[in-house]
Amino acid sequence: MLVLLPPSEGKAASGRGAPLKTGSLSLPGLTAAREAVLGELVELCAGDEEKAREVLGLSEGLRGEVAKNVELPTAGARPAGEIYTGVLYDALDLASLDAAAKRRAARSLLVFSGLWGAVRVTDRIPSYRCSMGVKLPGLGALGAYWRAPMAEVLPEAAGDGLVLDLRSAAYAAAWRPKGEVASRTATVRVLHAPTRKVVSHFNKATKGRIVRSLLASGTAPEGPAELVDALRDLGYAVEAQAPAKAGKPWSLDVLVDEVH
Repeated sequence: MLVLLPPSEGKAASGRGAPLKTGSLSLPGLTAAREAVLGELVELCAGDEEKAREVLGLSEGLRGEVAKNVELPTAGARPAGEIYTGVLYDALDLASLDAAAKRRAARSLLVFSGLWGAVRVTDRIPSYRCSMGVKLPGLGALGAYWRAPMAEVLPEAAGDGLVLDLRSAAYAAAWRPKGEVASRTATVRVLHAPTRKVVSHFNKATKGRIVRSLLASGTAPEGPAELVDALRDLGYAVEAQAPAKAGKPWSLDVLVDEVH
């Protein structure tokens, strides 16, 4: 099983350990693209601060993120699973999983990123600010920039098992499973059952809980249909829609009664 996650806007501080080595990250086929984005981002942030803030979509209160990006090549790095914070990652709570579940997380979780493309939770990265919606002066819109390198690397990373896609729209734009991979992919929405509406906070929290439940239970569904059964066995209310034609993903709605 491969689980595709969005990153978080908020991030923990960089560690005190050795700085980033792009060549040591998972999915080495993305190394050249990562180095190009990193170079562009550092150059942008080392120049006109106001322009950098505008390009990155940062408020006045987040001005310090520009200076932080300048230091990325020398900043300490720590596992991505510790860097990413926020509602989904709080609910996932990787640190409290037992050893077997942590090993499953290391194998199956892939976090998408405007800067890194995608990383495993065990990959050591510094704290940064660069969303997939950013349009860098030299590379253009990152969602479009990442499509070609992702198309080369991600099908192999997906292997021959289930792909559980929990990304937001901006990050899904960087890679959309196609063909045979798409047929074993399931996308998930979390709906407030009484209103049938998506509410951002508990959408993220429930996705974090779903991933945690799968990791903690050791459940390994082979495909979307088996995932539906597994989630129901774990206590989730799930409505599933199989694709109308081959080469398209399944759509799953997880219904939640309480907003929390």
